[in-house]
Amino acid sequence: MALRCLPNWVCPQTTHRSPLVGLAEFDSKRRRFCLWECSSSASQRAVTAIEGEIPYGRELKKSSEEMGLTQETRSVAFHRDLSMLPKPLTASNLYSSDGDDSKMRISFQGIPGAYSETAALKAYPNCETVPCEQFEVTFQAVELWLVDKAVLPIENSIGGSIHRNYDLLLRHRLHIVQEVQLPVNHCLLGVPGVKKEEIKCVLSHPQALDQCVNSLNNLGIQRVSAKDTATAAQTVSSSGKRDVGAIASVRAANIYGLDILAENIQDDANNVTRFLILAREPMIPRTDRPYKTSIVFSLEEGPGVLFKALAVFALRSINLSKIESRPQRRRPLRVVDGSNHGSAKYFDYLFYIDFEASMAEIRAQHALGHLQEFASFIRILGCYPMDLVR
Repeated sequence: MALRCLPNWVCPQTTHRSPLVGLAEFDSKRRRFCLWECSSSASQRAVTAIEGEIPYGRELKKSSEEMGLTQETRSVAFHRDLSMLPKPLTASNLYSSDGDDSKMRISFQGIPGAYSETAALKAYPNCETVPCEQFEVTFQAVELWLVDKAVLPIENSIGGSIHRNYDLLLRHRLHIVQEVQLPVNHCLLGVPGVKKEEIKCVLSHPQALDQCVNSLNNLGIQRVSAKDTATAAQTVSSSGKRDVGAIASVRAANIYGLDILAENIQDDANNVTRFLILAREPMIPRTDRPYKTSIVFSLEEGPGVLFKALAVFALRSINLSKIESRPQRRRPLRVVDGSNHGSAKYFDYLFYIDFEASMAEIRAQHALGHLQEFASFIRILGCYPMDLVR
């Protein structure tokens, strides 16, 4: 409500009674009253108490000399109070700067030196990483406000999708706010001073061992599974055995004081792991750069329903970069009565899709609206900027 304050000076001996209501100040020297009219466009009159203001009706008990305020100083005090009010948000307030991550805490599965920690540091170079024993604990750490975000590996260019983590995305209510494409550099590590030919046994995560089969066979090295690559490096460092090595990252070698005997020993040089950054609140979609949106949905039963679901994106020239299906855990089997006098039982699936468009685009909004005609369930997992391998 916009207020207009007008001073009206009158003599106290007059019999005229002003109909104005407002704040009155008594001047003992000039024996005059200062009446302030506060009016609004709706002809409503009100007196709003500002911090430090005397409630209406008590101001007559003190003279203006006792209060130590003049008409001018009261106006200044009023505006000073307004300047202390919170400023309106602007568009720049909605997005943190790229370098403002010194207080960011990110949880990851494993111990220091894991590839997940490297992915977190690629996304937020100045963040504090928090190791967790299991993937589910990384989700819980965010939900309990112990950390700000979590990093989660979701697929590898050689090993494929990590199905367990897809299930966790659906089970928890966190949002994807960023993706990280991390090139994998598997290194053969050993204790200081050892040579590559001395290694007889190597420890690492089963997937890392599978990705280095040819290199290890050429060296005649026996493979032993470990919990993860960083744990393998830690075990070799603590044992001090010269004939035992580990397959892990360069960062793990630096942390646990191991020598790098060979780099890039993976069989496929183009080995990339895709990670997701998860947060409690979704990211506000924009259109200033390429975005990707991840969704999960299930479909009603019927011929060609999956084709129709995918067609809603093709009709709007939206590229699908990923499609993954997972049986529903709570209702894995769907029973359908057929015309052949029997019943058919088959898996009821959830479909995970990544498409290259931002939810700020009208075409993406219309595509999901069209998809709802065929879907019995749909949920947006996140809308986030695309990451290119660099």
